[in-house]
Amino acid sequence: MQGVPGRARVHVACAALGALVCLAPLSTVRTPWWTVGLLAALYAGGEQIARRRFAGTFSTVLLAGAFLLPPPAAALVPLPGALFSHVEQGPALLRRIWRAAQSCLAVWAAARTHGALGGPDAMPGAALPYALLPAGAAVLVFCAVLVLLDGGMLALAEGLPLRRVCRGLFVRSLAPLVVHGLAGLMTAVLWRSPYGPVSALLVLFPVGVSWWVFAQYHRERAAHRATIRALVQAVDIKDGYTRGHSERVGQASMMIARELGMDEGRIEVLRFAGILHDVGKLGVPTRLLRKDGPLTPEERRVIELHPEYGHEITRGISFLGEARSAILHHHERIDGSGYPYGLVGRQIPESARVVAVADAFDAMTSNRCYSRARPVDTALEELRRCAGTHFDPRMVTALVRVIDRDGWHPVVTADEPSPAVPPQPSARQRPEARR
Repeated sequence: MQGVPGRARVHVACAALGALVCLAPLSTVRTPWWTVGLLAALYAGGEQIARRRFAGTFSTVLLAGAFLLPPPAAALVPLPGALFSHVEQGPALLRRIWRAAQSCLAVWAAARTHGALGGPDAMPGAALPYALLPAGAAVLVFCAVLVLLDGGMLALAEGLPLRRVCRGLFVRSLAPLVVHGLAGLMTAVLWRSPYGPVSALLVLFPVGVSWWVFAQYHRERAAHRATIRALVQAVDIKDGYTRGHSERVGQASMMIARELGMDEGRIEVLRFAGILHDVGKLGVPTRLLRKDGPLTPEERRVIELHPEYGHEITRGISFLGEARSAILHHHERIDGSGYPYGLVGRQIPESARVVAVADAFDAMTSNRCYSRARPVDTALEELRRCAGTHFDPRMVTALVRVIDRDGWHPVVTADEPSPAVPPQPSARQRPEARR
């Protein structure tokens, strides 16, 4: 949140004010303070371990509090852990206030939902079949509140479309929170049983194991991202005019894949494919990539080797999967006039057909040494014109549809030079020839 925009700070302030409103009725409800204190201590300790050693947050205890306590008391549980949690990036105070406010609001809403559906009445007798419905509804509400708050923050701070951000956050968050919700329900049932809170603490052991597995998964993903980032940075250093291009092609590829209804795993692979589609330029002489004048036929043939170089460079990176086929074939054309192998129609892998459209779109809408950026509408019209000859019409239609609906908001992670008066491109310098 470094350099957080003013509107995002207002969002944090509104969330904090809402949390205070949720806590206001504390003096009017009967609060089991020892339960609140024990759960708050468990949550605070779990947060320190989770954020430093594992990944995610200790939602099991928060949901157990929502099932056991009145809403204002349940909203107290996350406060100590959130306000004193480990913060890796500044501003630390704003981040801590944000975590405390969003957790407080989510737990309060979950406890209110659980109470409204008669969940507390089913808890003492451990009537699990009847307890599952209010508990499940409480988990859904807990997830929805967190997603709306986080989605609103991303939309305000980074200018991303709220609907798309919330949809992605909800899909990623629901499954882990359902697991935490079941563990929280077991904790609450045991807490109210004759065996008391000590038996409830036994539930935390399998939760710790699941944390460890989740942490290994996230570490592996972080290693994947670091590998990709290193390759992309190497390409950006070598070919400065395409700086930021790789990330934007990855974003456009992901938008096309999601619009086509692909599963999340494949969408991620296609994002990798878009980001790494030009990694083969590491094997092309720098003087050719930075040449301002027209390319000779021999120089063009050398540059056209970059898909094969990219395929070889990524050969040993197993997690890329079909992304390697996209790297190799993203310059093939539907009519067979592309390279390196002149494949026709559906001979071209689907992943390559996605990346080809994303690559051409960003090439047309970005400033280059040989051409000025075109407006988005003009670029989309050019893609429509070339659909069926250069590009797969299905991929073009998907990109046009998603941009018409959500707009094009490229995530730029590097500065891109924008020459004030770029030279007019010659026939050999068209974007299609130099991408």
